Amino acid sequence: MGIIPRKAILNVKPYQPGKPIEEVKREIGLQDVIKMASNENPLGPSPKAVASIRKYLCNINRYPEGGCFYLRQAVAKKLKIKPEQLIFGNGSDELIGLTLRAFVNEGDEVVVASPTFLMYEVASTAHGAKIKVVPMRYFKYDLKAIKDVVTKNTKVVFIANPDNPNGTYVARYELEDFLKNLPSETIVFLDEAYFEFVEEQDYPNGLDYLGKNNLIVARTFSKAYGLAGLRVGYGISSPEIIKYMEAVREPFNVNLLAQMGAIGSLKDKEFVARSKKTVREGKKFLYTELKAIGVRYVPSVTNFILIELGPKSGEITEKLLKKGIIIRNMKAWGLENFIRVTVGKDAENKRFIRELKKIIL
Repeated sequence: MGIIPRKAILNVKPYQPGKPIEEVKREIGLQDVIKMASNENPLGPSPKAVASIRKYLCNINRYPEGGCFYLRQAVAKKLKIKPEQLIFGNGSDELIGLTLRAFVNEGDEVVVASPTFLMYEVASTAHGAKIKVVPMRYFKYDLKAIKDVVTKNTKVVFIANPDNPNGTYVARYELEDFLKNLPSETIVFLDEAYFEFVEEQDYPNGLDYLGKNNLIVARTFSKAYGLAGLRVGYGISSPEIIKYMEAVREPFNVNLLAQMGAIGSLKDKEFVARSKKTVREGKKFLYTELKAIGVRYVPSVTNFILIELGPKSGEITEKLLKKGIIIRNMKAWGLENFIRVTVGKDAENKRFIRELKKIIL
């Protein structure tokens, strides 16, 4: 008798991450490769995070603190919340799975937008949820349309603010209108992975709405703090919601060095400020250059830009790859004519524009 998997996973389309630099070096035979595909921090990790990790390298024969005690205290102090309002994950991606595991039974409704971060739909499909997909409107969340499909059977609504891959955001008044009069059973998962990069005045801080709704706010150390390789994120919610999520969390899910690196990075305000400045100036340069060659893009509040290159976007992606520039083809998101480019260091941004011009002009 053959192996019979769960029916739900037969419909799962696995998430395909951006190609690592070492893989491209092996495949293409190049030594000078830059990666502008996965929204990583081009400045590297926080120096204070590295120093903190070095102090604990000789302790990796021991299991980490299962509840992330010291990291929990540090984040709670920074955010001015109670430690019991926090849960930590192997990247903020794990929090998606913990939310589904804690609150969604097979067949329950989950609402996602499209296109948005693919893991909402991937994880919900694997969990056996009934997924309602609401199209974006002009590359932005249509919260009115999403609210129209929410019923008393809707267990979770996923909202990325800012959104990946569009780089757009939900304004304060839009979020506040959406949160009014939702069913008492519905949880809103507000993914703020790119929170630190947003500078718009009408951008809402999800923490301001805790206690008024069944809200889970997710954030990460992968982006502005430069710790993508350590995989550490955190969720903020009511102690009751956190308690249920903790019940289904794997023990030791955040490793020792990730915990210590995150604690160190919280102390490095200068590094975060420099990261934000790099993105701000890099976007300004890329916008100017793209406009000059007549290429359309979606204005972004994040550290990446969604760029429209037409039917040959996949071909252009491959040509750039052969030049040692890794960017993201957006076909998996249903955006056939688009690429997504992470803002890099000045030299990387210039190299991308230079090679793009050679291909399309």
